[in-house]
Amino acid sequence: MNGIPLKFEYPYLLILPALILIVSPFLYKLIKKRRGVLLLPYTSTIKKARGLFLRGGDVTFVLQVFILLLVTLAAAMPRYVKGEFRYFAEGIDIMVVLDCSTSMEALDFDPKSRITVAKEVFKDFIDSRKNDRIGLVVFARQAYTQSPLTLDYKALKTLIDPIRTGVIEDGTAIGNAIAVAINRLRESTSKTKTIFLITDGDNNAGNISPLEAAELAKKFGIIIYPILIGKEGPVPYPVGKDFFGRVVYKNVEFTTNPALLKEIASKTGGEYFEAKNYEEFKQSFSKILDSLAKTRFEETSVYENSVDLGRYLLMVAFFLVIVLLTVYSPLKRFP
Repeated sequence: MNGIPLKFEYPYLLILPALILIVSPFLYKLIKKRRGVLLLPYTSTIKKARGLFLRGGDVTFVLQVFILLLVTLAAAMPRYVKGEFRYFAEGIDIMVVLDCSTSMEALDFDPKSRITVAKEVFKDFIDSRKNDRIGLVVFARQAYTQSPLTLDYKALKTLIDPIRTGVIEDGTAIGNAIAVAINRLRESTSKTKTIFLITDGDNNAGNISPLEAAELAKKFGIIIYPILIGKEGPVPYPVGKDFFGRVVYKNVEFTTNPALLKEIASKTGGEYFEAKNYEEFKQSFSKILDSLAKTRFEETSVYENSVDLGRYLLMVAFFLVIVLLTVYSPLKRFP
């Protein structure tokens, strides 16, 4: 911290104590002239008393001026700054793009579904980060921003829990999802901008092709890391409920397109991953982060360790008012 460690919240109010200091000498001279013509009852008593317009009023006048100075200075809200702290950090900007199509209900990770495991791994990933800004896009036939880029990890995690399949019209619009994530990342000042694309299927919806979206990501310097979640072959999938209300599962084989995801990664300088079990899923996140460069950025906010002096000035002013009323008041001397 450089300069004087004293700051005012409203420095323009300092004109008030300045005016008081300028005017007070002239006011004092005027009072001095008027003392001789002051006529009041109990003259003999009042002459001995101390007051603003009486003998011995010098101390009273000084106290009154000093009280005014203290109050006006307090109004400017002075602070003693012990130190300033500027936040530095190393981090990357990450948009996680999560497939919420109904196929994500498949029980590859028995007894948990793909969507459940994806949410758990994502929350664990958030807990492991410190300075990375993370956002979330969810998609099926359409794509939506669930959370913009943020460092508020607690708030982000609360937005993950409500995610369900079937809320968005079913389908897999990979291209549209990537485009929405690009829109969130394109104005980022970070040198490292990434998209973690988590999906279990092939593109079958949307008006933007995945490869066109990948080309757009490349133009903005965004790296895409696709993660294909799920096992190969038939997997248990909920197809309805029985007479007793229990969920009925049937082995279903879903269409995937690893070649497409590999090409998306290749176009943007990323890497393709497969997550056939819980550990592979977690490792894919770790491997991606290990391969990424970090960007040092400076937060614009400056945090000050300061002490409010205004309250102390008002306390002193209040004490002087008490002294003025109890010690120097002429009224208490009247018979």
